[in-house]
Amino acid sequence: MRESGEAFVKSLGITKGLKVLDLGCGDGTTALPEARLGADVLGVDIAANLVAAGNIRARKAGLANCRFQEGDASNLHEWKDNSFDLVVSVFGAMFAPKPFDVAREMVRVTRPGGRIVMGNWIPDDPTLVAQILKISAAYSPPPPEGFISPATWGIENNVTERFAGAGIPKERISFVRDTYTFNFPAAPSEFVDAFRKYYGPTMNAFEAAENNGRAGDLQKELEVLFNSQNTSPGKDATTIPATFLRVTVTA
Repeated sequence: MRESGEAFVKSLGITKGLKVLDLGCGDGTTALPEARLGADVLGVDIAANLVAAGNIRARKAGLANCRFQEGDASNLHEWKDNSFDLVVSVFGAMFAPKPFDVAREMVRVTRPGGRIVMGNWIPDDPTLVAQILKISAAYSPPPPEGFISPATWGIENNVTERFAGAGIPKERISFVRDTYTFNFPAAPSEFVDAFRKYYGPTMNAFEAAENNGRAGDLQKELEVLFNSQNTSPGKDATTIPATFLRVTVTA
């Protein structure tokens, strides 16, 4: 995901000294490119292992203007109001529970006139990630009562409603469908294995499938999906474009 992360960041108009919060940052797919453009970047993620990995990457890259720490997107209590010029969350905050709280917190920590930019997967979209989530859900146990699907962040009306709850009128919210390209230096079947090992929804689906003897079925279904969407001409490479909803909010 590194190349598309860099491409996404280049479109944000980042200038030197801009204070950026990268929320649900993982190990820095967008945070490090933001810092390379001169922004003062704080990456926040709920996963301690990803925070540690991000700090290692920033240190190795010599980026003193990029640091990572643990935090919850639905409760950013450690940061004061109006702390950041730009809040970015690419396939991150959408997975946090309590979406209205997430919207409220993102708005709270963004200075007036600042921006919030999100990249969110779209439910039932025919491209890769929406289909991975759909397939994984069929093999996973039912979600707990009150669960709100992360994919609802890919529905424009839902996003508008959530930010309205944080005091943002719909005129200050814009949407565009964008493309994120996955590049993997091996065959699609090996890319499936990467998702099996490292991507939460597929990890959970495989755990459940193994318990009821259906792991082979899930593997085959995902391999068919990945092969059908692979646009790389080579047998030992995978290139898959995936559509997402890009949300821009002016605070």
